[in-house]
Amino acid sequence: MGSETTVPRHRVGYWFSEKKSKKFNLEEFHGICDQAGLDLIKINLTLPIEDQGPFSAIIHKMTDVIAQADLGDPESLTIVQSFERFICANPKIKIIDPFDNLRQLLDRYQTYSKINNSDLHKAGEVFVPPFVDLVSNDVEENIRKLREAGVRYPFVCKPAVAHGSKMAHQMSIIFHEGAVKDCEPPCVAQTFIPHDAILFKIFVIGKKYFVVERPSLKNFSAAEIPTIFFDSHDVSKPDSVSLLSVLDDDEKCNVHPTINGELLDRVMSMLRIALEMNLFGVDIVVEKNTGHYAIIDINAFPGYEGVPDFFTHVTEVLKAIVESSPVSSSSSITTTTSSRGVGEEDSGIDTGDSSDEKRHQGNNQSARVKRSSALFNSTNNIQI
Repeated sequence: MGSETTVPRHRVGYWFSEKKSKKFNLEEFHGICDQAGLDLIKINLTLPIEDQGPFSAIIHKMTDVIAQADLGDPESLTIVQSFERFICANPKIKIIDPFDNLRQLLDRYQTYSKINNSDLHKAGEVFVPPFVDLVSNDVEENIRKLREAGVRYPFVCKPAVAHGSKMAHQMSIIFHEGAVKDCEPPCVAQTFIPHDAILFKIFVIGKKYFVVERPSLKNFSAAEIPTIFFDSHDVSKPDSVSLLSVLDDDEKCNVHPTINGELLDRVMSMLRIALEMNLFGVDIVVEKNTGHYAIIDINAFPGYEGVPDFFTHVTEVLKAIVESSPVSSSSSITTTTSSRGVGEEDSGIDTGDSSDEKRHQGNNQSARVKRSSALFNSTNNIQI
């Protein structure tokens, strides 16, 4: 008689806010994980995590909770401290992505500094536009800091905190020295790079990345004009229709900014090594006239809107991670029982929408993807 073999299944905990859970197709995620031998378990952050395991890995979108905890919110602080104690007590559990790695992307100044100090310069014609942190309300001091950092007019003034609040996306364009008073510290001032109103969002999932084109700010130059205040979500969402994205007649041309695949491969590889993360997004614009790539923002676990088969790619990453190193027998089981359903109890704390997640991918995703690639791999798959 033949013997029936069983494949070890791994328990993977997950936490997304309730609002974000509704935007994701979690039923699809459960199904794909189940087929891959992963039992997906929804974590309730208001209950002891150790009572909900065991887990081989945990995937989460807790950037907003961490940001709120760092700002002193009592409920968020309690949850983050509880989670971190659990992880310290269970170091074999793989976290996607670790809190310490996420924290480097919560503050824009720290993010830009991290990338500026990496091996990015070795990739070629790629740069982080000049930037400086403004923490004082003293206008003269801020003007001095701008000059010393080489920040030119116009510059974009961005909140220092990149997650945790809708205010993270409230920005302004400062056109001349007399308007520096319009900056609202703490903030980061970064030289504006003309880029013909086209933004390339690069979504990283493990060793793969996907390039999605979005509308962006039109070309601006230094001038004695009033400060422009805007919400970046109103400008760079897939369906955004903003006058700030309409090029002036003398700027319109038939030359469309493009992304060089080989160069982008090198950039993404270096960023992944520098950040040590599996899920993040990079905003890149192509500088008008030079064609150089300017990295203007990096986000932890972005919305991935426009990326086809998102959960399939995430499941591949999870499966590779849980199978890459030994885990305790208590966190893997030999069973054919399917993963728990999506109609589970509330997972605890909720957060506001503060990242590129207002709407998640629909059936027309593939049409938006301009390019996809496997990092550290010579195989490039172009999708139009």
